[in-house]
Amino acid sequence: EVKNIRNFSIIAHIDHGKSTLADRMLELTGTIEKRKMKEQVLDQMDLERERGITIKMQPVRMKYKDYILNLIDTPGHIDFTYEVSRALKAVEGAVLLVDATQGVQAQTIANVEMAKSVGLVIIPVINKIDLLSARIKETKEEIRRLLGGHSVSTWTPSVPQEILEVSAKTGEGVENLLKVIINRVPPPKYEYINKQRALIFDFEYSNHQGVIVYVRMIDGSIKKGDNLVLSQVKEKFIAGEVGIFSPERRLKDSLDVGDIGYIVTNIKKPTLTTVGDSVVSLQDSLPPLLGYMQPQPVVWASIYPQSQDNFDNLKQSLERLRLSDSSITFEEESSGALGRGFRCGFLGMLHLEIITERLKREF
Repeated sequence: EVKNIRNFSIIAHIDHGKSTLADRMLELTGTIEKRKMKEQVLDQMDLERERGITIKMQPVRMKYKDYILNLIDTPGHIDFTYEVSRALKAVEGAVLLVDATQGVQAQTIANVEMAKSVGLVIIPVINKIDLLSARIKETKEEIRRLLGGHSVSTWTPSVPQEILEVSAKTGEGVENLLKVIINRVPPPKYEYINKQRALIFDFEYSNHQGVIVYVRMIDGSIKKGDNLVLSQVKEKFIAGEVGIFSPERRLKDSLDVGDIGYIVTNIKKPTLTTVGDSVVSLQDSLPPLLGYMQPQPVVWASIYPQSQDNFDNLKQSLERLRLSDSSITFEEESSGALGRGFRCGFLGMLHLEIITERLKREF
């Protein structure tokens, strides 16, 4: 039932322990078998594992007692803030994780402001309490100052300003955190129970199945074979498959109100789709949901193929890569020395480095 669903994200500065906390939650809820468990299991890209950072947001569905918990793990580095902003619009609550040895840092503040702007319930948590260098008392004071002006929905008189303490490494306090998430994060809201509408917050591309949209169900339910349309571009399609993340894709009969999952569209043109678009029923024609602001690039670089014979291949690769990272912008340009290429916009130097590395590896 909808009242038993909780959708939340973990937000933090880089290296404060988001992915490790997600690991403990997956273990505790039995989402992943012990023999398949590995460190930072939600960081599925080779690049993420090599560098020890989260690049892509990753949704996962967990069952705890009678509740379904949909977690979206988010990156911590400022260059991937757009990933965080999209994740936050698909959930009702945010676990604000702060490293007890580092305290509140720049991205902690930026993420709190984003969570406030979309009206999320924020649950503050101190991590790494098992370390000798942990400054628990001082870090709590920093968090209180940071959240001082937050809405009443987070701090209620019945729950004093409680800041939870966990060790994502040892698992201490994690079960209590799950209980607090269930108590404090509200269940999803919806307007229509019999009409279909979902918000697209991410994509991936498959050579066989075309564009696969990651959605948060807002109204109604969607099942395989339903006639649907992408609101903004008016592109019609039939749902080829629907399912959830656990954390790999898993088939389901239907996606219902409040669910976070995926829909296979079989659309082979990646340029048609944009994050923040709505998937609606062909016959209901509900108005589209409020989408996302477009990110503003701050670093530009020109990317050229080594051989002009590969120009079309590079163009197709950039189009497909933009599905899994919507913050890239690119337009064609030409140079007398290098021929035809693309002028690309990025959110920072690390973003540029990661994208060029992904172009080489994945395409």
